[in-house]
Amino acid sequence: MKKVSEEKFKVSNSFAQQANDFCWTLDKPESTISIGSTLTKKFPDLGILLLQGPLGAGKTTLVKGIAKSLGIKEPITSPTFPLSQHYHSGSTPLVHLDLYRIEEAKAANEFFLQEEEEAKSLSALMIVEWPERLSIKLYDAWRGKLEYSSNKKTRVFQLFLPLNKVNN
Repeated sequence: MKKVSEEKFKVSNSFAQQANDFCWTLDKPESTISIGSTLTKKFPDLGILLLQGPLGAGKTTLVKGIAKSLGIKEPITSPTFPLSQHYHSGSTPLVHLDLYRIEEAKAANEFFLQEEEEAKSLSALMIVEWPERLSIKLYDAWRGKLEYSSNKKTRVFQLFLPLNKVNN
């Protein structure tokens, strides 16, 4: 796969590209929304995004930015209690899952596969929070990781290529 260069993907001064991932430092929620809204433009083959991070790290805020870039006008809320939210109003539909409350891998896998089938039928972008609950390998999924920085004043977002694109 042709590597995406820094010139093609300028978002902020806090951007760094490593071999198979991209990394940004985010200083406020608006920065997180900005990165989210840029992802779908710069990575148009983003079909499934597995989004890891601790509670409060900004996963749903990142999804708000992605939804904004898709032209979704509905308020984006965390699907922690309903487990999934479907947004149909944008240029591309969005299916947003949160597996936090599903502790059993088998149940998480079944729920994911059911939602993935629906997302494919809609040609939707699918974002999965708490993908570590799954026990299945998703070789075509992009992986994102949001973490608090060591100083706890900023967050770090890393985006990893799908496993089927690494070293291609």
